[in-house]
Amino acid sequence: RAAPSPKMMENTVFMSFMFYSTILILKMYVVAIITGQVRLRKKAFANPEDALRNGGLQYHREDPDVERCRRRVRGAHRNDMENIFPFLFLGAIYSLLDPSPAVARIHFFIFCVGRIIHTIAYLLRLKAPTRSVAYSVAQLPCFSMALQILLATIPYW
Repeated sequence: RAAPSPKMMENTVFMSFMFYSTILILKMYVVAIITGQVRLRKKAFANPEDALRNGGLQYHREDPDVERCRRRVRGAHRNDMENIFPFLFLGAIYSLLDPSPAVARIHFFIFCVGRIIHTIAYLLRLKAPTRSVAYSVAQLPCFSMALQILLATIPYW
């Protein structure tokens, strides 16, 4: 196992970025697990082998609650991929620009909280405009980081 680079571990901004990124990745895993848990609870399996393992072929069926959950989870997961993956790139590059640790933490925190609220609003069908506000707020730090990256790299264009 390779030892972590001591230089990288001294970068407090990057360490903060790793913390919030890991929370977001774990959140994505939780979202992916939700449908499976609903399938188990409702005993409605998409594959015959899963139904056989959990009581018999009669459970190889569709259930309206499972399908509703699956659509919501799939939408939340797709939205996460469209937003969290760019954050991972932007945050990693931004961390290398030597920004203020306090300002960087605020960027990462706002994005992370915005995405968590967005997911909760998506899955629980909270009233509008909760989800869109959470989405918009989470985009602000990404836009800020992208702008700062562009400004730092303009001399090398």
